[in-house]
This record gives sequence, C-alpha cells and structure tokens, in this order.
Amino acid sequence: MEVFVVYHRFLAALVAGLCLYSGATFAATLSARATAGVDLQARLKEVEHDPKLSESLFKMGAKVATVCDSCHGQGGNSHRTDIPNLASQNPVYHLEQLRQYAMGQRHDPFMEGMIKAMNSDEKVGMVMFYASQKVTHKPIQNPALVTRGKVLYESACQQCHDEEGHGDEKLARIAGQQPVYLNAALKRYRAGAGTRLDARMAANTKKMTDADIDALVAYTMSLQ
Repeated sequence: MEVFVVYHRFLAALVAGLCLYSGATFAATLSARATAGVDLQARLKEVEHDPKLSESLFKMGAKVATVCDSCHGQGGNSHRTDIPNLASQNPVYHLEQLRQYAMGQRHDPFMEGMIKAMNSDEKVGMVMFYASQKVTHKPIQNPALVTRGKVLYESACQQCHDEEGHGDEKLARIAGQQPVYLNAALKRYRAGAGTRLDARMAANTKKMTDADIDALVAYTMSLQ
C-alpha cells in the first residue's frame, strides 16, 4: 500500500509539473540526465555573479517549486510535521542534498524520481527560491520543554549549527524545522541507521534519551 501511495504521489506531481513548462523547457527536462555531470555549486556561484541570469533562474525555480508544494508546502513551509521545511535553507547545502539523491546517497523513491527529472538550472533556481523564503514559526506550546532543550542545544548542537540554528553551507538549517521529521532524524543518527551516517551527530546524540530529543526538537522549533 505504501509503495502505491508513493507512486501515486510521484505521478500526480509529475503531471502537475509538466503543465508548467513550454515545449522547449519540457525537452530540457527530458534531457536532464545529460546535465548530470554539471558542477551545481560552480553554476550557483556563476549565477550569483550575474544579476540577469540570477533573475531568470529564480523565476524558473519558483515555478519548479510549485511541483513540490504538495509535500513541502507553499514557499517551502511544509504542512506536514514529518516532511521538512525547505524555506530559508542554505542553497549550497540544499544543492548538495539534491546531488546525493540523484547519486543514490540518500534514498527516497519519490524524491529520487523528481530530482532526476530536473535539469541543472532548474535545481539551482529552485534552491535559490527556497533560500529566499521565510520559515513560518509556530507558537511555543511547552515553555519548560523549550528551556530544557536550550541547555541541550547549547552543549551539543550550537558549535556546529550556530547559536540561531541557521547552519551553513555544510550543515542544515534546523531553526523552525518540522518536529516529527527532526525527531526521527535525530533518533536515526543516534541509532547509526540508514544511509545518512555522521560521526559527529552519532557522538552528540549517543547518550540522549527520547525525552532529551523531544526537548531539543521543541527548542529548535522555537528558533527563528
């Protein structure tokens, strides 16, 4: 049943996406595999130094992002707590995650299919668009839990993800991230399971209890 749902989501999003493009753009999308060797990071830097090209790719990325709305929400603010926000994510970090999906280093049938159907400029434009969007923050529900999480964050997370949780080109922005998604990610790092293994994350979460992780997630949700 789960496989059917994933496949149905992929087809629905793909059909919606095809409606966005002209014949020329559709042809470029079909030939995306031919652009797989493009250095996306170098392309992003090139675009950032060319205002006219930057504007063009940003508009393209905004259109591409509408295909992602059904899961990641309008403007990258997910309406599901188990699917991450993409709003305000560092574009260099975001591009690296797209590369990992395309290369099979991260696994999700739906994501892999969508990313492989995008050409290099669509990917660059999309991360530029999401980087410009603001995260919609929810009000704090449990102040005591947030206070406890702040202590854990300062001792285990702040050195890498920075005081505000904004991350950088190598580390994800976690400020305002969706709680169920982040909770599952931390537990996966703690268990050393899956394909996204990281020695630093494993070491920092190894001794955390489930209650610790709940508090840490509550605090990161409060960050802006």
